[in-house]
Amino acid sequence: MKLFAFLTTLVLFVCVAQAQRVYPSHWYTGMKDRRLQLLIHDSTEIGKNVQFRSSSKDVRVVKVNTVSNPRYLFVDLELAATARPQELVFTYGVAGKTQRRLTYQLKARHSGNGKERVKGVHAEDFVYLMLPERFSNGDPANDVIPGYRSNTADRANRYDRHGGDFKGIQNNFDYLQNLGITTIWMTPVIENDVTMMHEFGNNVAGYHGYWFTDHYQIDKRFGGNDGYQEFCDAAHRRGLKVIQDAVYNHVSKEHWFVLDPPTDDWINNWPSFQGPSHREEVLFDPYASAYDRKVMLDGWFVDHLPDLNQRNPFLATYLIQHAIWTTENFGIDGWRVDTYKYCDEAFLNKVNEALYREFPAITILGEAWVNSVVGNAYFTRNNIQTPFRHNADGVIDFQTCFAMLAGMNKAEGWTDGVNKIYSTLAQDVVYKDPMHNCIFLDNHDMDRVFSVAGEDPERLKMALNWLLTLRGIPQLYYGTEVLMKNFKNPNDAMVRMDFPGGWAGDSVNKFSRSGRTSLEDSIYTYISKLAQFRKQSPALTRGKMMQFIPRNNFYVYFRYTPEQTVMVMANTGNKPGEMRWKEWAERTKGFTKARDVISGKVVAIENIRVKEGESFVFELLK
Repeated sequence: MKLFAFLTTLVLFVCVAQAQRVYPSHWYTGMKDRRLQLLIHDSTEIGKNVQFRSSSKDVRVVKVNTVSNPRYLFVDLELAATARPQELVFTYGVAGKTQRRLTYQLKARHSGNGKERVKGVHAEDFVYLMLPERFSNGDPANDVIPGYRSNTADRANRYDRHGGDFKGIQNNFDYLQNLGITTIWMTPVIENDVTMMHEFGNNVAGYHGYWFTDHYQIDKRFGGNDGYQEFCDAAHRRGLKVIQDAVYNHVSKEHWFVLDPPTDDWINNWPSFQGPSHREEVLFDPYASAYDRKVMLDGWFVDHLPDLNQRNPFLATYLIQHAIWTTENFGIDGWRVDTYKYCDEAFLNKVNEALYREFPAITILGEAWVNSVVGNAYFTRNNIQTPFRHNADGVIDFQTCFAMLAGMNKAEGWTDGVNKIYSTLAQDVVYKDPMHNCIFLDNHDMDRVFSVAGEDPERLKMALNWLLTLRGIPQLYYGTEVLMKNFKNPNDAMVRMDFPGGWAGDSVNKFSRSGRTSLEDSIYTYISKLAQFRKQSPALTRGKMMQFIPRNNFYVYFRYTPEQTVMVMANTGNKPGEMRWKEWAERTKGFTKARDVISGKVVAIENIRVKEGESFVFELLK
């Protein structure tokens, strides 16, 4: 009779166990913060007054938290300082009732953190931003995944999935490194198991990656968790770094914890749809209203992207632990945090602090499309006296982007044209260190820069000169180097087209020199020469900057260290630039010659001339 009872209990034990979710899916020994909170989600009610037991003395149960949804349990654990890697067995349930069983892995931390992985991204790097779905299809077998909500891949439909994946990017590491790229930033790679969403008049797939459905799953159409691990490891072996795109602000309405939320305040709820104001000023405006602040932080972008309430402590811990888990698991070198200005500010500092504590070398860049330099600086370490102080390393520098585009396209005005570059950089006093900002000319949400330049290659080269010589971390949007173009008309899909040659059967292959036109190859070569020079240039990667007030559309600045001086000249006007050597003498004194970084030609300084529309990067020589 006792044996029968034991076997009956065992059967129930096993049957109950197979319907669980547990996150983080595994954890690591050796963390500086030895606390761990498990989120357990069962398909059946767990109940109240739950007991939770650990099979190992290495893991102490601190507190068992039940919430309004009886299918959830949040368990606070503490790992011993001497905890060893092992398989744990947790049992839990209401006393006197069937106990549920959970096996859980503790793994050892990677020994290479801060060395060959999790190294951070710095001013000496050159970042390449891409949508992995649109870059190259290395494994057509994963284009459609049985069981996913959407199971089509149709390149004829710009709103559907096309099949790009990690393997396709790996196949083109040589192409990227020949271009001078050191760091790959992909739009989010986390699972987007969504149906086609109706957005701005079209049915759109989650090809861009911003509609999460399970944080701990990498989208299988890219290669899944194993494929991402292989990708990150392969990149690091090649000396390439990886930035992952985070989204704390929202998830898809088909995320599993939106379909069955743990608490009533997991999502920022409104009586009817409420979008954000997009006015970041309310966060630092001394006269702002509480209402405007709430709308900014808690509004939903669109009705299919529920806005997460990071003030909920269980959700905050879930997101923080996911960031740590991802960094440790895959070894990424940095985070770009999407929609930074829409997130709870205290939460942002907490997740950043947790990452810096465990990975001192990691880089965190906040993405905030802002209206002013003060707005830019507010979301990073700054010199502004505000009640709240952000702690991110740097920001995606929209203000410098807008300045470079104005300098490229507009005539000089008091604060426009090249004077917009001058005046924007003059405001760097608000940053703790503007070298940590990521500067760019376009991205997946903007008109492509070649189109913005009026398809004028000389104007584009001028902007590229600024991109690769100004302070900060330069980022290039995929395809700019082969003159991919388009405006966002009628929508973003037009600036997210497939890279030509990334798919078998493409009529042209622009990964190959033979597949590029002479103009396209000249731009690819131009960027490559400048990027390779920059990589070895102390002046451009860690030097100081001195700029001179533009005059008659002629803008000159210097980047310099004791061992090297680089002079950048750009003439956006319609007459030759005035060579003001006496004014520039504090930076040119002692130099007699200059080497054109692109052509390699060395000329006497007094013989330098800059015609209308020309731009040069010179290394000064004695």
